[in-house]
Amino acid sequence: MCAIAGIQGEEISNQLREMLETLKHRGEDGSGVFSGDKLSYGVLDEMEIPRGNFALGHNLLSIVGREVVQPLADGKLVLVCNGEIYNFRELKRDFHLQTNSDSDCEVILALIKKFYTGSLREALKETIKYLEGDYAFAVYDGVDLAVIRDPVGVKPVYYGIDQNRYGIDQKLQAFASERKALWKIGIQEVETLKPGYMLYNWEMEELEENFKTIAERFNTKFNQDLRGKTDVKPYLKDKTAIKPYLKNQLETKLIDSVKKRLRGLSRVGVMFSGGIDSTILAHLSREMGVETILYTVGREDSADFKFARKSAEDMGLPIRLGKVTRDDVRDYLPRVLNAIEEFNLMKLGVAMPAYLAAEMAREDGIKVMLSGQGADELFAGYHRYLKFYQEQGEEAQKNLNTDINNLYQVNLQRDDAVTMASGVELRVPYLDLDVINMAMNIPMEYKIKGEDDQLRKCILREVARDLGVPKENVKRPKKAAQYGSGIDKMLRRVLKDDDVLKNEDIKFYI
Repeated sequence: MCAIAGIQGEEISNQLREMLETLKHRGEDGSGVFSGDKLSYGVLDEMEIPRGNFALGHNLLSIVGREVVQPLADGKLVLVCNGEIYNFRELKRDFHLQTNSDSDCEVILALIKKFYTGSLREALKETIKYLEGDYAFAVYDGVDLAVIRDPVGVKPVYYGIDQNRYGIDQKLQAFASERKALWKIGIQEVETLKPGYMLYNWEMEELEENFKTIAERFNTKFNQDLRGKTDVKPYLKDKTAIKPYLKNQLETKLIDSVKKRLRGLSRVGVMFSGGIDSTILAHLSREMGVETILYTVGREDSADFKFARKSAEDMGLPIRLGKVTRDDVRDYLPRVLNAIEEFNLMKLGVAMPAYLAAEMAREDGIKVMLSGQGADELFAGYHRYLKFYQEQGEEAQKNLNTDINNLYQVNLQRDDAVTMASGVELRVPYLDLDVINMAMNIPMEYKIKGEDDQLRKCILREVARDLGVPKENVKRPKKAAQYGSGIDKMLRRVLKDDDVLKNEDIKFYI
């Protein structure tokens, strides 16, 4: 959605400008800064940034017209946010919040103010209890600075400290939505802010006491919910009724999650492979009356390319097909590397089709795309989960838990980077906290039928069937994006060429 940045040091106005210029692709609809205790807004190239030793900055990508240029300020509180708060209307109503606009991010500031009694830390701990969404934000109260990342890690935040930039014990400290903004100002050692954590005055700390994993936290919540609902008791007594109940609840949670992420949109793109995950999203989006365009990238004879075209015809949805050759892979390699900021063959293979799909979406004027990210980890889609299940039975659920908690650094940061390179926001309905809560409490026996189950994700496939998803998609086996698109093979061949590896844009990341 946007870019956020912050910096503390000596006379840092020029460095903040450099950071925002580096992140301009994340938001070209306006910029704003807080520096020298002053707020300034406008076009970045023309804006004067006041001199100071502490500053916050923001580049805006306006999605549905309600967003306002940031930083947002209320009294001594100043906030910059990259994210979507899906329950902002409900929060305004329930807490009787007064805001100056219909911006979802402004609700964060209003909640902090409501709970603020002198301690920014305590106000934030209370505020995040009520936020439903994907976000990374920073808030300053004139004394303390806090940077917060959502508990799943959908939105990225990086930070770094140059201990002796101006001499002994004279630090330069900064955070940003992408690592390259920190590298630009000379901070080479960059850390990732963990999901569910807060950077408070440049020290990382947990947001909740005894915060361990998403799965452990939501297991407790889910079981409490079950015990508190009288309509659930019959299901707990009759095991044959548990699965239908879980299916019904999962379907409801998925529909609600997609609905939240489509609110206010008239058009949306879908990263589409024809697999069960993306097909469910495309089906639900169409059913909700939003103009839905499918985007598939790959070699013309690849599995994804052929299946996606047929699936689009079956569902009556328009599809953009991006045909990729080896020359295309060679040309796009430096650009994709610049986006994901690391040389990792597997990440490159997944990132390239997503990068090209987002580029096509940008050409079509699409600002939001949906992705099936997270479904494989939640519902045991990968083949390795079958082996875990064969060896561990229900205990294999722990492997899914681990993967969900590592998803931010394995997949989410990569996906955000490649879509935002084209100014397109990626939304991930399967990673809604309610969906995670539901999925992590579904027994493995409902995700994998048995030790020979080659399809896996059984309960999700049954939900898809009940929703009316085409049978061919319901039964399609899992195939990773880099393989289904055919890009992995082309990428490996391109990388064997020594001339490619001599490219200065590539050598930086090796």
